Amino acid sequence: MSRVYEVMFIVRPDVVEEEVDKLIAGFSTTVTNGGGMVKTVEKMGRRKLAYTVRKFNDGNYVLLTVEADGAGVLELERRLRVTEPVIKFITVRIDEEEKRLAKVKALRGTRRKVSAEPAVQAAPASVAAPAAVAAAPAAAPVAAAPVVAAPVAAAPVAAAAPAAAVAEAAEPVPAV
Repeated sequence: MSRVYEVMFIVRPDVVEEEVDKLIAGFSTTVTNGGGMVKTVEKMGRRKLAYTVRKFNDGNYVLLTVEADGAGVLELERRLRVTEPVIKFITVRIDEEEKRLAKVKALRGTRRKVSAEPAVQAAPASVAAPAAVAAAPAAAPVAAAPVVAAPVAAAPVAAAAPAAAVAEAAEPVPAV
C-alpha cells in the first residue's frame, strides 16, 4: 500500500552543492527503484542546528516528499543511515494529515458565511397595521426619570450559638 511521507535530512555543512545534488538524485533513484515516486524536492539551504550533531553546529537541510510503500521507505532510511555526509534525518507519514485537511476544507466549503450575506430586515406583520398606527394620535414623549441607586441594607448576621443551647431548644423526638 502506497503512502505519502516527508523525509527531511541534514547534510554536513562542508559538502559542496554538487555533492548534495548527487545525494538527492541517489535517494530519488532508491525510491523509484523501490516502486515509489518522489513528489517534491525542496532544498531549504544552510541553517543553524538547535544543538551540536556530530560536532557540527549547522547543516544543509533537504526535504523530500515521497509516495512509496513501507519497504521502499525502509530502504531509503537504511541508505540515509549509512551515507556519511548525512548527519541527521527524520521520516514522517503525512497521508493521514492530508486526508484530515481535505476533510476540513470540504466542510468549510459547504458552510455559509453569515457575515457575508446582506442583513435581512423584519417585514411588517400585516398591511393594515401601519395604517392603524398612522391614524392614532401621537402620544407625548415621556421624559426618562433619572436612575438612582438605592442603598442596600445589610442583613444582620446571627451570632453563632453554642451547641448546648441549640440542643436544649430542640424538642425531643417521641419514641415510636
